[in-house]
Amino acid sequence: MSNPTLLAVAHGSKDPAAQETVGVLARQIRRLAPVLDVRVAFVQHAEPALPDVLSAAGANTVIVPLLLSTGYHLRTDIARAASEVGARVADQLGPDLLLVTALAGRLTQAGVPDGTPVVLAAGGSSDPAAEADIQAQAALLAERLAVPVVPAYASAGRPRVPEAVADLRERTGQPVAVATYLLAPGHFHDQLQHAGARWVTAPLGGHPAMAGLVIDRYRTASRRPAAATAGSAGAEAEAAAGAEAEAAAAAAGLRIGWRLADAAVGEDGPVGAGLRARDARAP
Repeated sequence: MSNPTLLAVAHGSKDPAAQETVGVLARQIRRLAPVLDVRVAFVQHAEPALPDVLSAAGANTVIVPLLLSTGYHLRTDIARAASEVGARVADQLGPDLLLVTALAGRLTQAGVPDGTPVVLAAGGSSDPAAEADIQAQAALLAERLAVPVVPAYASAGRPRVPEAVADLRERTGQPVAVATYLLAPGHFHDQLQHAGARWVTAPLGGHPAMAGLVIDRYRTASRRPAAATAGSAGAEAEAAAGAEAEAAAAAAGLRIGWRLADAAVGEDGPVGAGLRARDARAP
């Protein structure tokens, strides 16, 4: 059985720069794991559409949502499309220590001094589980940076980013940095430029840690049995397919670890450091 296709699924945007960011991420994934068939699809606002790509890829596919938290699109749009063909679905990207690596890297790139308080700026969701994911990511970043990190939102959710920036600046008496918790540029990132922060970081999509994280999610999900479909042969066949997929992935050397990740960024690269830190925390 061949390696499952890695189908990276982004939310989608009408902004061409957002689509290009997803394309850059896909190219980084291919460089890290050249044995994989890596494809891209979007839930809305861009092409190719998820149902079209998934129909062509077939059941032997692992969908990796390029979503930083859980929510409606993951539980509804992506889950429904996967169940129709029997594809596997990986977990959302966050929270994760590799995202801390990417966020800290973006802060450094923006010239943010050590000790600066941070607002973690997400798009926002009305889903309490998504809010919990973002709060957990803020806590991980605060632990790494040893500074206050306040989660805030560009749309749904409270506090909104300008409110959080003003409050944190007043409480600390320091200028504040906004750590962009978005995959790609677009309307929400444009809004952050006017939130009153001294520094606003770039979106996360092009950071090398993101490619390592996507492959890690793929590896984990490839071990799971495929989703049931109307024409499935039952649980035993699904379990066998899952075992075959895992064996194929292992044989191809796709166990993402710090050596594989650092191949893209150097022997002592930040991706491997993030993976090692996360593995050390694992029970």
